[in-house]
Amino acid sequence: MNGKIRGALWLLSASAMVAPVAATAATTSRAAQLAQRLEKLEAEVRQLHDDLHTARDQQEHDVAAANARAEQAIAAAQAQIALVTRTADAAQATSAETSARLASAVEAAPKQGFRSGNSNVVLSGYIKLLASSARYSGGDDPSNTLGRDLYLPQSIPVFNPASPTSPTHVTDFTAKQTRFWVDANTKVGSHALKAYIEFDFQAAPGTPQALGQGTQRTTNAYDLAMRRAFVQFDRWLFGQDFTNFSNPAVFPESTDYVGGVDGLVFVRQPMARYSLPLGKGVTLHLAAENPETASANAGSAALIENGQDHAPDFTARLEYGGKPGFLYFAALGRQLRVDNAKADAARITDSRFGWGVSAGGKLFLNDKHSSDLRFQATYGEGIGRYLGLNFGPDAVLQASGQLGRVRNLGAFGAARIALGDQWRVNLMGSYQHISYAGDINRTAAAGIAMYNREGWSVAGNVFTSPVKNVDLGIEVRHGERHLVNGLSGHVERFDFAAKYSF
Repeated sequence: MNGKIRGALWLLSASAMVAPVAATAATTSRAAQLAQRLEKLEAEVRQLHDDLHTARDQQEHDVAAANARAEQAIAAAQAQIALVTRTADAAQATSAETSARLASAVEAAPKQGFRSGNSNVVLSGYIKLLASSARYSGGDDPSNTLGRDLYLPQSIPVFNPASPTSPTHVTDFTAKQTRFWVDANTKVGSHALKAYIEFDFQAAPGTPQALGQGTQRTTNAYDLAMRRAFVQFDRWLFGQDFTNFSNPAVFPESTDYVGGVDGLVFVRQPMARYSLPLGKGVTLHLAAENPETASANAGSAALIENGQDHAPDFTARLEYGGKPGFLYFAALGRQLRVDNAKADAARITDSRFGWGVSAGGKLFLNDKHSSDLRFQATYGEGIGRYLGLNFGPDAVLQASGQLGRVRNLGAFGAARIALGDQWRVNLMGSYQHISYAGDINRTAAAGIAMYNREGWSVAGNVFTSPVKNVDLGIEVRHGERHLVNGLSGHVERFDFAAKYSF
């Protein structure tokens, strides 16, 4: 467009310069031709001028439109930048908050265990002091016996008018219940492998000082004993654990070793156990456990471990666990057997079938699970060693060489009530009744007159945790023991316990 205009202007200028000369020297015809050409050039110049204005107007319109589009694009970009900035700021704030929460959670989470090869190993336990003061109505419970360390109903002395004794009052301090355990977990492909072993100083029977144990007069040294030891591979467990006939989660919080043992199922023994999930929260546990017939000979209440069993004790426990807590039903089948290994007519051998059923559970009373109800009820024949730390025999070996029937009924209940975050109260009661077959001799000399018939206890305690992992508690308990012949005795115990868990 500019090139045309310049050409037209050059022609116009050239014509203007030539015109005076042509007018003077040319003829009239030549002048007319020049005039026509001049008009034509003027017309072209006007057209070029018009085209120039049109072009300028179009250019200005295009520039304005382009500017408008640019301004819109800039405004949109600025809005996008502002949105991205706000999003980034919010993300940064959220990230900072999340990081703070994560740091807090990490700080609050227990830093447990160490790596050993492919296993994560955790050493845990607690140190516990128990101070106990007990008053017996029917005489004395000898020093350095299990009944002095914990509430044991069969150790309560009974008052016998034929040889009267005075009530006694004793006080003991012990740290025997200090416990620790090692837990190792390993991933083997898609499988879970766990090893667990647990010890304390209470489980071992007392041994004389000559065999390495100290006395209360000097060092108070005590033997270390295995409580539990097992390997768990996926659903299988092999080793020693609490019997599958119960769930130890029903045991109450107590200053005592067990708390309300009278009617509780309490046995630890070797076993092979398989756990089969059946549905949401429902699991069936099946086990073959170590057999041992604990009989008593007529005329003596002392329990005898026979060791002539042929078949393992079989147990099954169907358990439901969910948000409200857990409930279970358990069954036990076993063979009771005695064999004195003597020859000919002096040999005594007999066997009976033993069975038992038990139901129990723990129900939470609040969302924090800090308050709950715990309970268990058990009935069966030939299950004496499973109840109340063997409060009664599995069977009675009579003079005829036959095992007499013994049936047991046990019941236990406890309530745990939280009083804030640091304080809680526990109330508990436990009961066991033993029925002996009617054909068993009940005389003192040749029968079961001095056998345990009934035991029960009630207790209450208060616990506080002033700082994390520290528990302090006091407990008051009343327990009674009744014999077949009607004799009885009772005990009042006051305990103080201090425990640090790690």
